[in-house]
Amino acid sequence: MTLARMTVTLSIAELVSSFPAFEVAVVVAEGLAIPAERPDALDAEILRREAACRQQWGGTDLSAIPGIAAWRQAYRAFGIKKTSYRCSVERIVKNVLAERSLPRINGFVDAYNAVSLSGVLCVGADDLDTLVQPLAFRFSRPGDSFIDMAAEPGEDPNDPPKDGEVVYADAAHVLCRRWNWRQDARSIITPATRHAVVTLQSNGVGDVRAAARDLCDLLAAHCGGSTRVAVASAERPDVSL
Repeated sequence: MTLARMTVTLSIAELVSSFPAFEVAVVVAEGLAIPAERPDALDAEILRREAACRQQWGGTDLSAIPGIAAWRQAYRAFGIKKTSYRCSVERIVKNVLAERSLPRINGFVDAYNAVSLSGVLCVGADDLDTLVQPLAFRFSRPGDSFIDMAAEPGEDPNDPPKDGEVVYADAAHVLCRRWNWRQDARSIITPATRHAVVTLQSNGVGDVRAAARDLCDLLAAHCGGSTRVAVASAERPDVSL
């Protein structure tokens, strides 16, 4: 029996005039069987990638790494100046260069973090069954809601975006604040996830197409299922797959 595909639509049209170099590879993964613990083969691959990162970028200031520099510039362009707000890949590379390993979350999250590290690209994923279509990278709007997945116990997790902030959102709420800084708690990937959508993001530096192929290979090897890919860019800001 052939399973029905879930159609995913994503737009970056609202951002392209301000950020013409922005592009996103969208990966839809279906029929997943996500291991709760990182498989040994994936662990070995991540160790190899961590070593390669340290060899390539060890001793280099983070601001001199092209993929990170491009995102710092993009963040400044929409008003983010605090050093406490850094894009997801900067945090990953910084930790690995400090001899800290990628966190062990589950087989799916660990795989896309490995791709993020190797490609120096911002990568995020959401459980597709929790989302309300369509998806978009856009500027924040009045009424946007966000539940911070990293809120401390006793801390209010409700943290809506500021005016003018770039966000990733579905039709119901914000999925990620400050473009690719932190994810909403309502759509995280868990071992129970069967369908997921991943975004691999570049702002002028990095090959999102190659990274998407890398991710699809890792998911096939460690999480099963099937994958589809489309790329949104200034030339094609709206995609459906």
